Amino acid sequence: MVPFFPASKVEKAVSPERAVEGVRDAFVAYARGEWTMPPKVYVPAYPAGDFRAMPALGAGHALLKWVTSFPGNPARGLPTVTGLVLLSDASDGSLRAALDAGAVTALRTGAAAVLAAEALGRPDAETAAVIGAGVNGKATAKTFLARGREVMLWDLDPQHARVAADELGAQVARSREQALAADLLVTVTPGHEILLAEGSLRPGQHVSLMGADGPGKAEIAVGELARVRVFCDDWEQASHNGELVHAVEAGAITHDDVSELGAVLVGQAPGRQSPDDITVFDSTGLAIQDLAIALAAMEHADELDLPAIDL
Repeated sequence: MVPFFPASKVEKAVSPERAVEGVRDAFVAYARGEWTMPPKVYVPAYPAGDFRAMPALGAGHALLKWVTSFPGNPARGLPTVTGLVLLSDASDGSLRAALDAGAVTALRTGAAAVLAAEALGRPDAETAAVIGAGVNGKATAKTFLARGREVMLWDLDPQHARVAADELGAQVARSREQALAADLLVTVTPGHEILLAEGSLRPGQHVSLMGADGPGKAEIAVGELARVRVFCDDWEQASHNGELVHAVEAGAITHDDVSELGAVLVGQAPGRQSPDDITVFDSTGLAIQDLAIALAAMEHADELDLPAIDL
């Protein structure tokens, strides 16, 4: 019998604080070569969306996430992200657990966004904002709050932002401009619109770009990327399927212009070097992050009344 973590059990097992801790440890282990991660495989079903297969190996376990991204689904009453995470024992191949991919993705997305903001943002940053009040945007705002920081939400649908803010105990930005001016900014949108034009970010700002996680998506202009300090979760992935691909193809930035967050965390690369630095983190979403959340959930498997799958 294989335990299954539905979304509610994933959320009960892993707090936002534990998610940040786990995701940080995953970045560090990957940077040190202790964890491995083959390339993410995209199975396009455009224009509706895509499927993704994401493997990782670390801490004596192997993981595979089969997950979707269909941005138009909420209008049809369906979730944007659905799928399954499979966790196996790397010593004998036995399946240890299955987890709801949407909940795992939301937790690690919020954790990665806030971890990058804390690592790369100004120590004296006062304001934080999240653009996009969907599942992953709410998870990011919840993580900011769990870390003791007030946060504003903004969404194209003002009512959607208000409901999410009331649920979380967050604030609602008066306008998109107020949100975009925050010291610590996180964008969690479908990536169909450029939110940050060239010259829009001000000295000292940090932005975690979480929406452009696949081909054809972008939240920031190429010209803006070219004038800021750029960081990413994984160069190979980000330069082929993330926010950076447009700037790389245009010749605006190269590998030498970009540092991976894990390298910053282990001291292999510099992070913010001055209060006036504008720092940008491009997140494509990594299977090592999913592995971190799955392992954290397993810490509490015996305490939860989990359903089981008879294979």
